[in-house]
Amino acid sequence: MLEKIKDFASDFFVTGDPLIYGADVSIGLAMIAIVVGLTYFKKWGWLWRNYLTTVDHKKIGIMYILASILMLFRGGVDAIMMRTQLAFPNLEFLHPEHYNQVFTTHGVVMILFMAMPFMFGLFNIVVPLQLGARDVAYPFLNALSFWLFFLGAMLFNLSFVIGGSPDAGWLSYPPLSELQFNPGPGQNFYIWGIQISGIGSLATGINFIVTIIKMRAPGMTFMKMPMFTWSVFATCVIIIFAFPILTVTLALLFIDRFAGAHFFTLDGGGNPMMYINLIWMWGHPEVYIVILPAFGIFSEIVSVFSRKKLFGYTSMVFAMLIIAFVSFFTWAHHFFTMGSGADVNAFFALSTMLIAIPTGVKIFNWLFTMYRGRIRFDLPMLWTIGFIPCFIIGGMTGVLLSVAPADFQYHNSYFLIAHFHQVLIGGVVFGYFAGMYYWWPKMFGFKLNETLGRWAFWFWNIGFYVCFMPQYLLGLMGMTRRISTFDWDTGWGPLNVVSTMGAYLMGVAFLFQVLQIAYSIKHREVDTTGDIWDAHTLEWSIPSPAPEYNFAVVPVVDSRDPLWVEKQRRAAGKLPKNPPKPVYAPIHMPKNSSIPIIMSTFFFIAGFGFVFLWTWMAVLGLIGVAGCMIARSFQYDTDYYIPVEEIEKTEASIRGTV
Repeated sequence: MLEKIKDFASDFFVTGDPLIYGADVSIGLAMIAIVVGLTYFKKWGWLWRNYLTTVDHKKIGIMYILASILMLFRGGVDAIMMRTQLAFPNLEFLHPEHYNQVFTTHGVVMILFMAMPFMFGLFNIVVPLQLGARDVAYPFLNALSFWLFFLGAMLFNLSFVIGGSPDAGWLSYPPLSELQFNPGPGQNFYIWGIQISGIGSLATGINFIVTIIKMRAPGMTFMKMPMFTWSVFATCVIIIFAFPILTVTLALLFIDRFAGAHFFTLDGGGNPMMYINLIWMWGHPEVYIVILPAFGIFSEIVSVFSRKKLFGYTSMVFAMLIIAFVSFFTWAHHFFTMGSGADVNAFFALSTMLIAIPTGVKIFNWLFTMYRGRIRFDLPMLWTIGFIPCFIIGGMTGVLLSVAPADFQYHNSYFLIAHFHQVLIGGVVFGYFAGMYYWWPKMFGFKLNETLGRWAFWFWNIGFYVCFMPQYLLGLMGMTRRISTFDWDTGWGPLNVVSTMGAYLMGVAFLFQVLQIAYSIKHREVDTTGDIWDAHTLEWSIPSPAPEYNFAVVPVVDSRDPLWVEKQRRAAGKLPKNPPKPVYAPIHMPKNSSIPIIMSTFFFIAGFGFVFLWTWMAVLGLIGVAGCMIARSFQYDTDYYIPVEEIEKTEASIRGTV
């Protein structure tokens, strides 16, 4: 009996690697510290009421961003380990199988569990406030979306210590991801972690499309919406068409593995190229899903910190919608070398070049907005300025990759790795950092420290160029991606040393950001105005942080930059400096609910059962999911009204501080 337990434990838990043991200890100590801290400070009830069961879009947004920062740490550690392994020829820091697991989890974590939740966090915090709304269209679904994402991410990350991580690459091409070559549970962790999280992503896309269409403030037509809200709308359109493709693709792969089907196995009559087409029909729109909100962030920041209205608003809107549409017609440029034929390659080469045009329009519009503006170089603007040259280089190398004959040289080389990170870090990560710094006072009521933030900014930027510029040369010298070691006679050694140094500099930058947040919490630079940046849009017309109900009186909009226009009118004497006291009415609000976190936990249980092919556990989890749906359908006491007296009291206390 004891031997059976030992055999089970040796297969169930990941063993044999000192790095894994170190991670086990770190995870255990962190969990103990959290439990002890919550118990000592008696915060369990506070945590349950204010966050675990909340349906408030602002708190959900904060949880998304906290989860994203945690995943940035996890994915960043993976990146540091890979660059350490490749710092010198013939190193044995990571053995090949572990290296494969690390680069697989790095890609998945950074795209799906870092960039996506950071994006959704900003959606939640900003969009209802920019629209003049009091919440999203479906608050319960919004909470469920977060917990599905979070527990899907936790299921995926559990593979690090239980069962073994997936190792077939971040897109898991067959046959490497099929049962014959990948019999362990790692690939199932990949499938079900992403599937559960993807349900939440799809629900978020639906939720925000409905919110934007139906919940805009009176007078806010589509062409008066803030540019960030437009970017969210375009992004959610892509989400609702792209994510079902991912869901079906991974379902087919699991059926191959679980039921012995042969959708993607050649010897059974299937075709792995069908998987590659399907995964990139989701995968390339996914790139635009994460970059379009960054474009919206930059549009807001450039306008505010140049103290001008955004140049070319209409062209920016159409550029976003064109990108959203054309993004579905570029996927095959990821496999020009796979024998699709000259006609197919030519079509996708042209569509890829075409999508660069609306992207270029945005760059010029930002530059023209800054032209003759009174620019302030606060942290949000610094990240925006840092983004522009970085993204231009990434765009130019993207056009090079879109030339099908040239791609035969670049494909699968480090040139591609450098390009991909140029746009994903220089575009997405820099954009979300800019958004975090810009809206942080609105989230928490205080600014992040400028000095530490500038140190982080320069370490990030210098480290980025030191890390990835050499990789373009390495790619042209013939270094292919997904290799875990190389020989001295390749000539790749010096450039790999430089690249690894850049990765460590970015790691230092992240530590500066953690220190910046901790320092700013202790030494708060409190925002007493609600409009700390002298901004343009409605979210800055209310106190920081926003009250539970957002707006005591729903605003009426008659221009594109309503707050900016109102301030100009007031300065010109066209509006009274002391407006009359507003007339309040009871505010309808949703109640907290424990069902989202419970239902997502049952999804986690079902996913865990499918990972290890324990049918009883999977069925138990699905029964729990169905039970939560039934319980919700019979739940009628789901909302309440904030009385006028409470609104007046809250507003009076706010006025006493602003």
